[in-house]
Order: sequence, then structure tokens, then C-alpha cells
Amino acid sequence: MEITDAPENTAKPLQTIELFAGAGGLALGIEQAGFDTIGLIEFDKNAVDTLRCNRPQWRVIHSDIADISCLDLEEYFGVKKGELDLLSGGAPCQAFSYAGKRLGLEDARGTLFYHYALFLQKLQPKMFLFENVRGLLTHDKGRTYKTILNIFEQAGYTIGDGQRKVLNAWDYGVAQKRERLITVGIRNDLVGKIHFEFPAPHKYKPVLRDILLDCPASAGTEYSEHKRKIFAMVPPGGYWRDIPEDVAKAYMKSCWYMGGGRTGILRRLSLDEPSLAVLTSPSQKQTDRCHPLEPRPFTVRENARCQGFPDDWAFCGSVGQQYKQVGNAVPVNLAYEIGKCIKKGLECLGCNNGD
Repeated sequence: MEITDAPENTAKPLQTIELFAGAGGLALGIEQAGFDTIGLIEFDKNAVDTLRCNRPQWRVIHSDIADISCLDLEEYFGVKKGELDLLSGGAPCQAFSYAGKRLGLEDARGTLFYHYALFLQKLQPKMFLFENVRGLLTHDKGRTYKTILNIFEQAGYTIGDGQRKVLNAWDYGVAQKRERLITVGIRNDLVGKIHFEFPAPHKYKPVLRDILLDCPASAGTEYSEHKRKIFAMVPPGGYWRDIPEDVAKAYMKSCWYMGGGRTGILRRLSLDEPSLAVLTSPSQKQTDRCHPLEPRPFTVRENARCQGFPDDWAFCGSVGQQYKQVGNAVPVNLAYEIGKCIKKGLECLGCNNGD
């Protein structure tokens, strides 16, 4: 597979395997950073179709990860233990068991993260990239993330303070406020040989005006006629407080009497702000994101632009499935910026080894 961004003096492209690949936002960004993707595992058929449609040269494995993690992974992927450069992915982290407070791999058994950890143990890649929601930091009073870090360490990896951080995609060329917890591990025997730093924020932070005005037409859903008429009253950048009280009260029903600002209700975005976090459904009462110029939800392609996908990246499945794939993705440019920093660290390893 040709990697156009790889430097001329690189004899062998850096190789990566991705777990829980989804529609490919993380994998695409890492590819753009210069990695050769030798395998991706995804369970959802529509997301698998999306990956295969856009990258027929990728080895996309449509399977339950539990059916793969139990195999001889060196033979299955054709890579010897310790040779893989990067393992990436973001396993959903359900609550772990704390019986006995072992804080080890057994605490994660029965969760999808358990299989991510098995891949680490069996393949021993030089580095790993684990991404997840910011809320993982505080889930179960921080114990879930503590267990994850313990399992990483027991697998033979160092995760220093400078290797875990919440990054906002808006700081990295993405017209969207979307925070992700990024954890980067370095195999213990390579600590001191690989230097990793998170990317510096960009000076310019894009807004919707930068990506929406020339967006190609695509599939999308519409509001009901009733909801469309109400949204037509909301000014760009406004929400339910910006329309007549009787109209807002009738629309919100019981939500009217709830506490808090409820700023997600009847929320219409402005061209001069970034998108709020793209969701898996285009129209939910508590978390509306109305288009700045028209009383409608964003189309699939508009959401994809907010996530940094190129316009030629096609999404497969029903319209609802396409929205879901886009909403679950990692912003492409965020992945690209992190991937560049990981690649830089791995290239320094080559220099240290005299390669």
C-alpha cells in the first residue's frame, strides 16, 4: 500500500492495527500521518461496508473481537511479537468488577476493553493509542480509569503524566467542540528511546462558516412541520429562551419545569461558532443542533465535515446508520495530529537504533 505522506528516507512504513474501527475517523487520520494499516476489526456491518468501500486495500475484519483476541495474533496478522509499531482504538469501557480489588486484567473480563488488553499482551506493540470519552476519567469515582492504567502497566507499558490528556478537537483544525481522553503508552523497554509529546493547539480555530457554505448536498432527515416552524423563530446562536415564552413552554412540556439552563433545547448554531459535539442522531429534543441558515438538522455530509471527513469518504447503510457512524467517529484531524506525534517518536527510535 502506497503511503504518500511517508518521508523518502523511510525504508519500511510504520505499521498499525486498529480495534473498534467504526467508520474510520481514527484510522484515516493515522493513515494520513504516515502509517500503514495492516488490519482493522469492526463488528458493525454498515461500518465495515464503509471501511471497505473507501479503503479496499485495507484488511477489514468483520468480527466480534472476542473471536479474534483468542487466536494466535502473530500468525493471524503476520507480525511477530514486539514488531508492530502501533495498536490503536477506543474500546467502550463498561463498568468493571472490583471483587478483590485486584485492579488487573481479570477486573476487565467480560468487557470490550479486556480484548484490547489481550491484543496488547499478545502483540506487544511499541506504542499504543487508546481514545475514549472524557467521562472515563470520573467514571465510578475514577476507579475504572485507574483499573485501565493498571492493566496497561501490567501488560508492560509506561503511561507517564504527559501521555494522557483530554484534547478538544476544536484546537486541532476541526470545526467542532469535541473532547476525547487520549492515552498513549510506550513499551517499557523503549522508555527513554521514544519521546512523545501531545500536539500543540493550532492558532486558528475553525468555525462553521469555514466548512458549511460550500458543503455538497447529501442525505439527511428533516424536522416535522411543527418543529420546523418553531425553529424558524430561533435566531442563529439562540435557543428556547429566544422565542415567545408560550411557544417555548408548549414545545418543552415537562422540560419547562426542569432545573438548569437546558441550553440544548431548540438550539440553533451560528456560522461564527464551531459545532457542538456531533451526535449519533440528528434530532433529539434535549440536544438539538439546528442548521444556522435553515430550520433543519445537519445532513450526513455536514456532520461529516464537522468531523473532518473528506467529501469523498462515503458512508454505507441507511441514513440513520450513516448518522450513527459519523457521530461515533474520532475527528480525523485530531487523529492525524496525534498520529504525527506518535510517528515522530517512533522515527526517533529508529535514529537511536542506528537504522
